Amino acid sequence: MKTFHQLLLNTLLALTTNNFVWFAMIFWVYLETRSVLATAVMGGSFMLMSAFSGLFFGHLVDHHKKKTVMMVSSLISLAGFSLATILYFAVSKAALLDLADIWFWLFVFFILGGAVAGNLRSIAIATTVTLLVPADRRDKANGMVGTVNGVTFAITSVFSGLAIGFVGMDWSLGASVFMTLVAIAHLTTVKLEEKRVAAADGSEPVTELDLKGTLKVIRSVPGLMALIFFATFNNFLGGVFMSLMDAYGLSLVSVETWGMIWGFISFGFIAGGLYVARRGLGKSPLRTLFIVNIIMWIVCILFPLKSSIIILTIGMLVYLTLIPVVEAAEQTIIQSVVPYERQGRVFGFAQSIESAASPITAFLIGPIAQFWVIPFMSAGGVGAAWIGGWFGVGPERGMALLFVVAGIIGLCVTLLAKASRSYKILSSYKVKPVKHIEPTQEPII
Repeated sequence: MKTFHQLLLNTLLALTTNNFVWFAMIFWVYLETRSVLATAVMGGSFMLMSAFSGLFFGHLVDHHKKKTVMMVSSLISLAGFSLATILYFAVSKAALLDLADIWFWLFVFFILGGAVAGNLRSIAIATTVTLLVPADRRDKANGMVGTVNGVTFAITSVFSGLAIGFVGMDWSLGASVFMTLVAIAHLTTVKLEEKRVAAADGSEPVTELDLKGTLKVIRSVPGLMALIFFATFNNFLGGVFMSLMDAYGLSLVSVETWGMIWGFISFGFIAGGLYVARRGLGKSPLRTLFIVNIIMWIVCILFPLKSSIIILTIGMLVYLTLIPVVEAAEQTIIQSVVPYERQGRVFGFAQSIESAASPITAFLIGPIAQFWVIPFMSAGGVGAAWIGGWFGVGPERGMALLFVVAGIIGLCVTLLAKASRSYKILSSYKVKPVKHIEPTQEPII
């Protein structure tokens, strides 16, 4: 457990840095351009790159030592942030903020690449739970991982807003390079005893992604593919929030205040992770997963009904508190029913499929919000005339309307899924322990 805790600390440092510079760039671009389209495209690009890289990252995790994979992740991040820093000082600010200029997209690409490299580390840390933690404590260990993610968001949310508000993008880039170097230095001091892991029979070539074999493993567990697709649907609707939340929040308060608010509500993420780390997920993580999703969608319907930063803060606090529960449930199921030597690829497949949904929504919702829904709810728009009297009028109310619609769809689909025959079969299914799991382990679904 000491080694696991050291890896968690190093992951906290690395992911905090990655999220810090990513949030800082989004805040900076929006404040300089006031373009919802730009933030939507950047958010969608992140998820799209995550989707395409997931399978490959999972393959790397399964076929290389976990510490090596984490080091590669940090080195890629260092290269991306360093190149972005050089470009920032070499190109004029006007060119760097011109969405039609190649320099803008190259700058985004460098930071995007450095940030997405953190996904490689995330897959690796998920498999180290199986490697280093006893089976009956893995749900709580996943709660610890969720707590680390929460601390990461809390720190980056505060400092990204403050950094852009007080010292600017140049200092933010410099800090990201320095902190990545610190993470690399710390990782060299962590000792992780592990054997190089290949296929179970040792025959699988390292150069092949083996998608067919990964799908076979997933299909061999009744309900696992359905679980992945349910998470995918949630991410599809979640793309609305990813694209518009920063723009919505910044339309209500200053960037410094918005950063402080994110820092505060991110403690919900920490609280949710700590709860799972202490209490676990209960007898049925699947049931817990659905109940939590119902609550989350209700929150998404209620908080946008009025332009209030207080209501928004409370709603997002509840939402973020529940996210670690959802993530821990999915991770615990995969760790329990998938052989260790293939977990990287299954986690990578899940990441690819689930991440692919959000950019589709993000790329669609940006233009829809910018060119249709915002004018629809602005003064003189049809929507403003229909519901503006009680819902409100203005650009932020257009974004709020999209949040409400997404929440209603999510709630309806979740309730239908929970009432379905498939849910009943899945909830009563007893998982047979696979060979790498102790035979005394209780079935988790």
